Amino acid sequence: MRILGIDPGLQTTGFGVIDMQGQKLSYVASGVIETTQGEMGNLPARLKIIYDGIREIHARYQPDVASVEIVFINVNPQASLMLGQARGCCVTALVSCGLPVAEYTALQMKQAITGHGRAAKAQIQEMVKRLLQLPGTPRQDAADALGLAITHAHASPSMNKLAAQGALQRKTHGMYRSGRSH
Repeated sequence: MRILGIDPGLQTTGFGVIDMQGQKLSYVASGVIETTQGEMGNLPARLKIIYDGIREIHARYQPDVASVEIVFINVNPQASLMLGQARGCCVTALVSCGLPVAEYTALQMKQAITGHGRAAKAQIQEMVKRLLQLPGTPRQDAADALGLAITHAHASPSMNKLAAQGALQRKTHGMYRSGRSH
C-alpha cells in the first residue's frame, strides 16, 4: 500500500510518500509545496498552488490512501481560519483524485512516531529519519507529512481489524435477531 501524508500549511504544505509491505515501511518521496512565490495577499491564487501541487503529487506517485493532519485551534483566530482553508484545499484535492482520506491530530502523530505527544519538531525529524532509514534529516514540514503517513501505516491494520470485528458483530447480531424473530 502506498500512503501519502500531508501536513497542510498556507505558506508551506509538506508531503511525504511511503510504501508499506506487511510491517515494512519504505521511503518513496517527500518535499513541500510553497506558496510564498506568489502574491501573499492573494489567498485564492495560493490555494490553487496547493491544490495543483497535491494533484501533481498524486499523478506522480499514485498513492492508495492519504493521511492529513487535523488543524488545531491557534491562539490567533485569523491564522486558524487561514490554516483551515489550506487544509480544506488539501482535502478537496485529495478527494478529487479519488483518494480515501484519514485524519490524525498532531498529538496522535507525535505519539505514533516518538511515543509521546509533546515531542519537538527535531525529535519527529530524527525518528522519521530512523524509521525510514533515511540518509539525512528531512525538512520539518516534510518530516511531519512522513510522520502522518507512518501514523496511518501503524493505525490502518488496527482500524481494519476493528472494522472487520464490527462487521462480524453486526452479522452475528443480525443472524441472532433474525433467528429469534422466526
